[in-house]
Amino acid sequence: MAQNRPVSNVERQVSEDAFLVSKTDTKGKITYCNLPFREIVGAKAGELIGKPHSIVRHPDMPRIIFKLLWERVQNKKEIFAYVKNRSFDGSFYWVFANVTASVDASGNIVGYYSVRRRPNPRALSVIEPLYRRLLDAEKSGGIDASMKLLNEILKEQNTSYDELVNNLQRQ
Repeated sequence: MAQNRPVSNVERQVSEDAFLVSKTDTKGKITYCNLPFREIVGAKAGELIGKPHSIVRHPDMPRIIFKLLWERVQNKKEIFAYVKNRSFDGSFYWVFANVTASVDASGNIVGYYSVRRRPNPRALSVIEPLYRRLLDAEKSGGIDASMKLLNEILKEQNTSYDELVNNLQRQ
């Protein structure tokens, strides 16, 4: 699916006032996506609805970020993350994503909700090299090596993951 699509060095920019919204079921299959999301992906709703959200995953994204994301949302905690996604034409775009669980009246998770906006460009000057290091660690030592490296970096900077990403977005 996503692996068969082209990858290019063409970057798309999320407009300053856009909010890219999508909802998934508990398995990560898209159940809703708004027009700004569809436009940047370059797809019609029918090409996205029912598909795994990973259809827009870019191969430059370290798996550890998605591991953190899933651990959080499956425990009904929100997470903010910088994500590099791939459009259907192979171009890419960066977002600052907020992902939360959607719960029913009884508190059961019924899906997930993501609102993404334009990332702070200065933050990407930190995130891009960090993600390259995490991806290199994953290639040589798997996701555990990537997690170890991320934890070492956070410890060196005396910060948490949440503080790091939120402070970068605010700078």
